Amino acid sequence: MKLGQSVHKLTLETINKMKKYYQHFLQDPPQGSVFRAKTKNAVITAYKSGKVLFQGASPEAEAGKWMNKQQVPKSQQKVTSQKTSLYTPPLTLFNNSHIGSDEAGTGDYFGPITVACTYVKKEQIAALSELGVKDSKNLSDEQIRKLSKEIIKSRLPYSLLVLRNEKYNKLQKKGWSQGKMKAMLHHHAIKNLQQKINNQPLKGILIDQFCEPSLYKKYISSEKESLSAKTYFITKAESYSLAVAAGSIIARASFLNEMDKLSKKIGVPLQKGASYLVDQTIANIIKKRGKQVLHTCAKTHFANTNKAKKYL
Repeated sequence: MKLGQSVHKLTLETINKMKKYYQHFLQDPPQGSVFRAKTKNAVITAYKSGKVLFQGASPEAEAGKWMNKQQVPKSQQKVTSQKTSLYTPPLTLFNNSHIGSDEAGTGDYFGPITVACTYVKKEQIAALSELGVKDSKNLSDEQIRKLSKEIIKSRLPYSLLVLRNEKYNKLQKKGWSQGKMKAMLHHHAIKNLQQKINNQPLKGILIDQFCEPSLYKKYISSEKESLSAKTYFITKAESYSLAVAAGSIIARASFLNEMDKLSKKIGVPLQKGASYLVDQTIANIIKKRGKQVLHTCAKTHFANTNKAKKYL
């Protein structure tokens, strides 16, 4: 069995036809939506914005009934599927109160790793969708900075942790893999947020999966920590859960802000990613400030450190 999700933009006329078609399958609609219906193939939630979310074992079986009646480009369609396991979130989680956690900066040579998680109540989901919260990979840096401010301004409970480069490099030399660092950051960010929200309704915790759950558990148990109940993992979690998407945006905005600070401190504009442009920037920094300064702004074990030699 596969867990799937499909999001489409439909006309209001089509949405009204859908509501009539699914009249015998209707459920209580979430705030900001036109209707919600549940069939054997999927749970269908239509929003006033025109977005229609199909979630279930066969989301496209339902979406196909309506997409054939509209000329909608494939670029506006999103389909994702996952194999189910003990740690696969139930479909009901995405539309209920839950915590979502994601990280940024892990593949970038320069800058820290940032991890953020948010707690989203069931009744806040529609509002976040209307605000424009979605997978941060589909947003520009400017949009991310703006949305992060809006999310924080809305007083959505969140926890943000920043693992700066000096600490990162020390842990790496101690034998910590980046996977272990990420696991511990997610774990502590979630624990912090759980304390903040206290006994508020919580259907589960969703982590954007970067390693097998068994390995994640091994990482945190090596530091005498254990997994919270109802913790789930799924890849591309930010495309399923608005709590993860909001966490992703906050984490990314924090990473961008940290990069700005480091660029100013080092006196050289730092490049994102790990391309040849990064190699050239490393060489420029070494020429101006010396190699030692890299420990304060970079993940020095990346291959870029050696690749930069040809530009010196």
